[in-house]
Amino acid sequence: MSSCATVTPSSAPLAERILLVGMMGSGKTTIGRMLAERLGWDYLDSDEQVCRNTGRSVREIFETDGEAAFRAEEKRALHQAVSGDQPAVVAVAGGAVLDEENRATLAQGGTVIWLDAPPEVLAGRVRAGSDHRPLLGDDAAAALERLDRERRPLYQELADVVVDAASKPANVVDRILRAIG
Repeated sequence: MSSCATVTPSSAPLAERILLVGMMGSGKTTIGRMLAERLGWDYLDSDEQVCRNTGRSVREIFETDGEAAFRAEEKRALHQAVSGDQPAVVAVAGGAVLDEENRATLAQGGTVIWLDAPPEVLAGRVRAGSDHRPLLGDDAAAALERLDRERRPLYQELADVVVDAASKPANVVDRILRAIG
């Protein structure tokens, strides 16, 4: 996995970027890795970058410093991801769209692809691994319904391309490649 560059002001145009947004469980990590491999591009994951930057997991940051501290690290990781000089596929943390500055960064940072899937599909995918997803709590389905209502309009507003992510990852990657030409 490639490391991210530090944010430096530049007048140079951004390299090609595909920014995958969507809810937890939509497949951003799996699809992002597959898409990057198919394109021969770098793959970056904002949650993984937060862990590298802080030396702590997302859950640890939430538990010790709170959600606001995580969101600040998430913003830093997003800026790093869009400032590199190599083409990249970026799996953007699901809640990054909640911040207005992040939305501007995404809109200017590359092609935004929303991996859309219904909350009931997402709940089936995240149930087994929910211990590293602090926002899910004890009822993943209810939490995902609530988060979907909150975030769906933001994903919709940002998306250059919307892809149904309820099917197999390889099919989703094929749809993305057709959509971006």
